[in-house]
Amino acid sequence: MLFRKDIVPYCGYCKHAMSAEEGFVICKKKGIMAESQKCRRFRYNPLRRVPPKPALQDFTKYDDRDYSL
Repeated sequence: MLFRKDIVPYCGYCKHAMSAEEGFVICKKKGIMAESQKCRRFRYNPLRRVPPKPALQDFTKYDDRDYSL
């Protein structure tokens, strides 16, 4: 999923951006920008993209009989 062609361009995972403060990046082309902004110089860097955390499992529907042999 990290190498899809239909990536929405955000400065947060652009090749030209470097991380700055929380929510901001330093772009080599445009200067300080928010991570959620975009520009026409966007080049996708899959290594900068952080995948979402997996959802927690709900184990409340199981009881002790489900875990015994």
